[in-house]
Amino acid sequence: MSQGMELTINVRMAPGASVEDLKQHLMGFYEKEEFVVLLAGDQAPHIEGVRGSNGCHINVFRDGIPGRAIIISVMDKLVKGASGQALQNLNLMTGIPENVGLSRMPLSP
Repeated sequence: MSQGMELTINVRMAPGASVEDLKQHLMGFYEKEEFVVLLAGDQAPHIEGVRGSNGCHINVFRDGIPGRAIIISVMDKLVKGASGQALQNLNLMTGIPENVGLSRMPLSP
């Protein structure tokens, strides 16, 4: 992994909840978030999909343990992890649209 962070989160779900319920909840929660993408189907998030961006890709998977799920997310360690996150927060704090300065990231080979 050349440039990024991957988070693997093990979740104990509420009684009667399914993996699809969790995914639908996350879709609703993030539907208006420009930088968060909930991937379709069983597509695994990969660093290459967010490299050099302020994006975060997420997906939810079935765990082998009943009543549990696995959430995997990836983000660029410099942009979303540090400088881009700071700029996004500054934009929000000052009333500027949160995507200002974050649509075209400089990236060396």
